[in-house]
Amino acid sequence: MELKIGGLCPLLQVFDMPTSIGFYRDALGFEVVSPIPEGDECDWALLRLNESELMLNTAYEADARPLVPDPVRISAHGDTALFFDCADVDAACASLRSKGIDVSDPFVRDYGMKQLYFKDPDGYEICFQHPNYAKEV
Repeated sequence: MELKIGGLCPLLQVFDMPTSIGFYRDALGFEVVSPIPEGDECDWALLRLNESELMLNTAYEADARPLVPDPVRISAHGDTALFFDCADVDAACASLRSKGIDVSDPFVRDYGMKQLYFKDPDGYEICFQHPNYAKEV
């Protein structure tokens, strides 16, 4: 029997939910589809942008949250990357920069993907990419 699965929805542990929701909703355009209270203070949220879904979960219960993120706990975030198809990488770069987000200059990999990279507030790497077989550099 063939395995039939639907879309993929990663779960990211975040330090500050209102900051993370603000980044994904206000800067990247995700819609919050799960019910959340005003002020975005919650422990879990489901977000959607076109066909992409993302779950955010607080890394700490409210009564156990430290004042600052634990560097040991978040050190692995740099090893986690989210890759999104983005038909116009250059326009995305300009839009993100206009919102104050530090993004790499778009470039084309030797295998033909035009990409730009940036990080979310928790240090997770995000790549917007699209095939560019002209192999511009």
